[in-house]
Amino acid sequence: MQQGKLRPDRAESLARRAAQSNTLFIDELVGAAEATGLKAGEIARFAAETFGHPLLDLTAIDADQLPSDVIDKKLVGALRVVGIRKRGNRLAVAVSDPTNVQALDQVKFQTQLALEIVVVEHDKLLKLIESSVQTAGKALEKFVGDEIDFGELLTEVPDSAAQDDSAIDIDDAPVVRFLQKLLLDAIGDGASDIHFEPYEKFYRVRFRVDGILREVTQPPLAIKERLVTRIKVLSRLDIAEKRVPQDGRMKLALSAQRAIDFRVSTLPTLFGEKVVMRILDPSQAKMGIDALGYEPEQKAVLTDAIQRPYGMVLVTGPTGSGKTVSLYTCLNILNQPGVNISTAEDPAEIQIAGINQVNVNDKAGLTFANAMRSFLRQDPDIIMVGEIRDLETADIAVKAAQTGHMVMSTLHTNNAPSTLTRLANMGVPPFNIASSVILITAQRLARRLCTCKEPTDFGEDALLAAGFARSALDGSWAPYKAVGCDRCKGSGYKGRVGIYEVMPVTEAIQNIILKGGSSIEIAQQAQREGVKNLRQSGLLKVRQGMTSLEEVLGCTNE
Repeated sequence: MQQGKLRPDRAESLARRAAQSNTLFIDELVGAAEATGLKAGEIARFAAETFGHPLLDLTAIDADQLPSDVIDKKLVGALRVVGIRKRGNRLAVAVSDPTNVQALDQVKFQTQLALEIVVVEHDKLLKLIESSVQTAGKALEKFVGDEIDFGELLTEVPDSAAQDDSAIDIDDAPVVRFLQKLLLDAIGDGASDIHFEPYEKFYRVRFRVDGILREVTQPPLAIKERLVTRIKVLSRLDIAEKRVPQDGRMKLALSAQRAIDFRVSTLPTLFGEKVVMRILDPSQAKMGIDALGYEPEQKAVLTDAIQRPYGMVLVTGPTGSGKTVSLYTCLNILNQPGVNISTAEDPAEIQIAGINQVNVNDKAGLTFANAMRSFLRQDPDIIMVGEIRDLETADIAVKAAQTGHMVMSTLHTNNAPSTLTRLANMGVPPFNIASSVILITAQRLARRLCTCKEPTDFGEDALLAAGFARSALDGSWAPYKAVGCDRCKGSGYKGRVGIYEVMPVTEAIQNIILKGGSSIEIAQQAQREGVKNLRQSGLLKVRQGMTSLEEVLGCTNE
């Protein structure tokens, strides 16, 4: 403006636009070259002459020869500053706007070096920044290609640097891209968990797909520290703490409509920190009850129970059997504007709008029992407790079910009948159990056969030994076996299907509970009432061709 090269109104307009778009004034000035008549070269010459700095033509600079890792990559892109030469404790930096003192101060603080300013043309500076980023990421294409080549990465990350926390660059491009590719591959493969496991001689990554762990890659030992640090940063964990386990969460946005949550757990082992990431897909809870694998009569009994005004519905099964998905599928059915739903979990795995979810925190005193007490003062209609672990939680849950609330929870037992005796062993009086529990569902997840399945002949004796009735072996059907194809990656299985034992607590079963009967007596009464146990439900899935006999025998008992 002082030199008459820019009109005051134009300068004010560009400054205002830069402030509104959170960009640099030099960006707006060069971008408006047609309107102002000022080209990048003219601006650079003017700045060099006015502020007394040397002018450099960046076309003579080879991006591959620039000093790497001197200036933080984030600062290079954000502040438009590139280091071009380092000698002793002095660093020559290329800038297009030497008035940006704040940016130069940040670089000086980060590098702890004395700066020598060199003025360059803005458009050429942007191209150099882009080129340097591409140069730093050359290992990427090999690193995340179909055939992963770790040689390039090993040259960038020597063992000595991997052991030194101060040398770890959490934004190292190959590590960032490698982690991103792993997460996307895991989601694409339908994995439920990702395991990062360090050992003395190697480092491996495994996916749990359809309940089975399989190794997917063995990255070099040299990147284990960077990989764990990157995961910790994304999960908001303490990157300096490596002596105790930590738990956190992170989110990967696949699109504007779909995001995947990851529950992250770290564990110190002999040779470094093991990290396990549980993949939590909210869409699983919205599949609908028909997609879970309930038989029509089981679905009718379950939906009737959860829509009662009060009572307790329990879901039981081992870890990873889909209990949470089943509960949230039921809650989705009940999630209406006129209903108040509260849940207490450790932690909340699936986030759903319209449901008040609470993470229990034992260290802070927020236990399942305390959360339940608070829920009862919050005018609830439906309460979901992640797990009944002790008598205190069980007692409050039973009383809530008796005082006009629908309570849902999980227990770790082998089948539905033993759930009732488990509550009694906890110390819950038989009368309270009989008057509050209205339905128990036990479940397992069996691998679903891929479309490449083929009929097989096990022989009549083997089918009878498995539990089939002789009348069912009428020749109208045949069991299938797993074969393997490209779609299922040779395993013969694709996806999983639920096997359920849905047992309503009828008046006859209530009488057995009140008399202190055993789980065997309860199971016998349930059989007389037509309840299919887990093995029978599994054999029905075999007859329908959904899964194999081996799968059912492996995940159910007689």
